Amino acid sequence: MSNRTSPPSIDGLLETSVYARDLQRTAAFYRDLFGFRTLVDSPRLVAFDVAARSVLLVFQAGSTEDDVVDARGRIPGHDGRGRLHLALSIASEDLDAWRNRLVERGVEVVGEYRWPRGGTSLYIRDPDDALVELATPGLWW
Repeated sequence: MSNRTSPPSIDGLLETSVYARDLQRTAAFYRDLFGFRTLVDSPRLVAFDVAARSVLLVFQAGSTEDDVVDARGRIPGHDGRGRLHLALSIASEDLDAWRNRLVERGVEVVGEYRWPRGGTSLYIRDPDDALVELATPGLWW
């Protein structure tokens, strides 16, 4: 029996997901704009390696609502709707390079914010209206 008063440690956020009306179009947005390496490419989802420490899952909308059950176990159904959000960490010195890349690719910056701790966030929308934030250090720490 454990006498811990605090939970066991968490090593990080492993996955985050967005849901696409057109999976190939939205996957191409993330692959082409950010250069993410594809880990899985299937009719149900495309998974991307993000900085070798987390995974962005782009699911075909509606394909994850039911449980997946096979010999290995069960993945409970899940889904996301509406204007979802994710943030990608960028280096401060790359902020202008990202601004330029977004302009070159015809991606509109829909917002920019300077945080009290010194960070800056650029906001764009993916093809399914998810809000993608590019944040320099100084947002949270």
